[in-house]
Amino acid sequence: MWVALAAVGKDPSTGGYRRGGWTPSEREATHWFTDQCVSRGLTLESDGLGNLVAWWDPAASPGAGPEQSPAGRALAGEALSEVPGVVTGSHLDSVIDGGAFDGPLGVVSALAAVDRLRAEGFVPSVPIGVGAFVEEEGSRFGMPCLGSRIATGVLPAAKALALKDRTGVTLSEALNAAGIDPAGVGPSPLMERMGTFVELHVEQGRALTAPVGVASSIWPHGRFRFTFSGEANHAGTTLMEDRHDPMLTYAMTALAANKQARLAGARATFGRLSVEPNGTNAVPSQVIAWLDARAATDDALQSLLAAITRQATERAERDGTTVELVAESVSPIVDFEPGLRDRLSAVLDGAPVLPTGAGHDAGVFSDAGIPTAMLFVRNPTGVSHSPAEHAEMDDCLAGVEALAAVLKDLAR
Repeated sequence: MWVALAAVGKDPSTGGYRRGGWTPSEREATHWFTDQCVSRGLTLESDGLGNLVAWWDPAASPGAGPEQSPAGRALAGEALSEVPGVVTGSHLDSVIDGGAFDGPLGVVSALAAVDRLRAEGFVPSVPIGVGAFVEEEGSRFGMPCLGSRIATGVLPAAKALALKDRTGVTLSEALNAAGIDPAGVGPSPLMERMGTFVELHVEQGRALTAPVGVASSIWPHGRFRFTFSGEANHAGTTLMEDRHDPMLTYAMTALAANKQARLAGARATFGRLSVEPNGTNAVPSQVIAWLDARAATDDALQSLLAAITRQATERAERDGTTVELVAESVSPIVDFEPGLRDRLSAVLDGAPVLPTGAGHDAGVFSDAGIPTAMLFVRNPTGVSHSPAEHAEMDDCLAGVEALAAVLKDLAR
């Protein structure tokens, strides 16, 4: 499975992945997932946005195997069990030029864990679902965890459908192009059957030294758009003292963000930039820069943002420019439910428990009141959101074993 999926959406020149939401490569990965589910006789359900959960539900289809095709019965309209189940899985989309493991490892491991439990003859007392949730990275429409935010009702459908990608295509238009009716977008009925959610994910730092760990929390984080405005002018004739250059204001703000984050033990990254008129021989008129900021607590995140904004404003006054700040998304701290967290650690013989600075669908589901936990697979280099992202196969297989053990415990 891993070899087959790893070939989808990979750029041969960089080795990175480009699976933005509802793009051809992301759709190909989704079709791969649905084929895998149907071949296992799992009952596939989708919501109006394209979030997917494939159910292994012996109560609805005792001893179901591929030859019985419960997926086909679902399409024919037969009723399924309404018992809330245990859902595991992750996402198939990627950041721009991202790695192979972020997201897909959780989907492939979920299928492999179900295979293992079936091979052992285990019969769950509640349904087990394998989920694939759309546009988790937000790489196309700028909203992280877009699929889970809409599914849980955190993000209203009207606001979501109006989001635009970098080429000006709205989410509504992208859905139409992918054959999905935007009228069906809204809070998802899939949430009603999600009794518990467990997401397996590659660890995106180097804090985990054991093969598998359990998440304690997700740091609060946000995406903030800074717009620096000034005056366009000639690069060769305009005296330095006569300029109102927003690039200088931005540059100082980026340096301030780096310093303030280091002082606070937080994270601050300007990773995306738009410049007008973007000419080599012209002083810019406007610079738009996106800040990704993260910290250990909500108060620490707000303090970090306030310090960066204050220094940006002070510099703008000196440069004769202006600065405007818009929070595009802000996610508060997620503390996973201690009882469930500790239960997973105990099932895994005392697996280490650690926080993460990376956002996940699991955080959105937890905030929505769904009992949620996360498993991490060791990342030997700590590199992520890069083609160099990696996990050893032995550790990935240990992750499958751990996930199977957790599902077995939760689905008794």
